[in-house]
Amino acid sequence: MSARPDLLQTGPMMAMIEAQLNEHFTVHRLDAPDAEAVLAEIGPHIRAAATGVGSTGGGARRVTDALMARLPALEIVANFGVGYDSVDAEAAGRRGIVVTNTPGVLDDEVADLTVGLVLSTIRQLPQAERYLRAGKWPSGAFPLTATLRDRTIGIVGMGRIGKAIAQRLEGFGRPIAYHSRRPVEGVPYRHYPDLLGLARDVDVLIVIVPGGPETNHMINAEVLAALGPTGSLINVARGSVVDEEALIKALQQGTIASAGLDVFANEPHVPEALIALDNVVLLPHVASATHLTRNAMGQLVVDNLTAWFSGRPPLTPVPETPVKTPA
Repeated sequence: MSARPDLLQTGPMMAMIEAQLNEHFTVHRLDAPDAEAVLAEIGPHIRAAATGVGSTGGGARRVTDALMARLPALEIVANFGVGYDSVDAEAAGRRGIVVTNTPGVLDDEVADLTVGLVLSTIRQLPQAERYLRAGKWPSGAFPLTATLRDRTIGIVGMGRIGKAIAQRLEGFGRPIAYHSRRPVEGVPYRHYPDLLGLARDVDVLIVIVPGGPETNHMINAEVLAALGPTGSLINVARGSVVDEEALIKALQQGTIASAGLDVFANEPHVPEALIALDNVVLLPHVASATHLTRNAMGQLVVDNLTAWFSGRPPLTPVPETPVKTPA
């Protein structure tokens, strides 16, 4: 690349990402105090954007249609994460702007964590550790828990990560079923076109679908009631996928037995009502949070951008946006 293209960074990102962005681009920060002045002056020259809500545990401004309207030269938005609900991808597609995400490199990490969260939730591992640390063991054994041994597992979503989760859970010898809009070719598990039907027939419901309007609150009070009083909900998708108020009520009233949550509706803020419950395991959105995986995700963000400005197609464009080579 000769003259460095102007890039808009919407919020804090990993140091290894920021170092490479500053090497290849002239970076302007949307989280700077003078962001509005920067947009007014530099907005017409911005050709790329890098974003990812929560990529360092902090916030980031979303790439909305209104923001893209202020960036008439914008060609590509590189998102940190498989989920890209921080970007209005449909609006980007209408504007001819490419959006990329970071699939593939985090599938195994998220699947591993999901299995750990399932076991932690059903066997109450965090609660057992708290019991020991509180010095209660000498007074009596920790109460008996539920088990995975008599449970059927349902997975909501059967993309790359859903398949990786299912493959790991096969080793536990439990029946597996899934819900998606249509059967997935080559997947041997029973397919449920109806989410309520899946929830009624399983004991553990694992949610791994993209965020966005189509999946907003798809896990609602009706689904939780169908899962039933011995059921466990595991959410490693997006907080928006679950009606959080309905979930809190279901946990408080015994509509379901337990939940394991890595994501929340208003991250990083978690409702006090959830924190107060002892039948839920709470994690601070850490499914992909290892050095190895986050570095791989960060590198893919950079590689998508550098490929584009080297005249090559982006490596991992999302379906809603055009796949082309820059002129």
